Formats: sequence, structure tokens, C-alpha cells
Amino acid sequence: MTITHASFVTLPVSDQDRALRFYTELLGFEVTADRAMPQGRWLQVAPEGAQTVFTLSGPDMGGFRPGEARGIMLVTTDVDADCARLAAAGVSVQGPDDLPWGRMATFQDPDGNGLMLLTEKEGF
Repeated sequence: MTITHASFVTLPVSDQDRALRFYTELLGFEVTADRAMPQGRWLQVAPEGAQTVFTLSGPDMGGFRPGEARGIMLVTTDVDADCARLAAAGVSVQGPDDLPWGRMATFQDPDGNGLMLLTEKEGF
């Protein structure tokens, strides 16, 4: 096998503009692609410098249903500050909690896709 990395993760959304605002304005992601395709709008975002991007897939792209993505881990240097920012913006956040591998919290995007924030424990 010669796989080097994951190219993108699909996040099914019902409203691409609303999702774009959430991921760029609140989470601080950058737009890496935004173009019209025969099946619909191809919209991708990612944290600055990331190899893997997130495709904000609209209702007509690929038959995905909004809110069905789960278990997407986002690593942060300060989970507590990020959770406070999310909560101040009206996002329901569970945690953060101390776990053997670090300090972690969970939340959902506006469509119900499940995301996690993790500040990794040093040396784990």
C-alpha cells in the first residue's frame, strides 16, 4: 500500500452558505475550493495548512444526508478556549473532559454532523 493521506472528508449539509459561515467564521477554516459542478456546488474548507479538507456537500451531491457524519476529530492547542468560543456563539458543547489521551469535547455543526475537539496529552 502506498497511501499517503486522506484527501477529503464529506460533511453533508442542507445549506452550503450556512455551513460555510459556521466553518469559516466560527471555526476559522479557509475556503480551499468553491466552484460550480454539473451535480452542484463543490465547496471545500480546511484549517490553515491542513492536508485533509472538508467537502461541504449539498443535498444534490452524492446522495449524502445532512447530519450523518460522526466522529470527526479536530485537534486544537486550547480546547477550553475553543469550547468557550463555541458556547458564546450558541453552539451546544459537551465537555471538555479529561481523558487518557487528552482533553476532549464534542459538538455538532448546524446540520447535526458530529465533531470533536481534542487537546492531545503530551507524550500520548
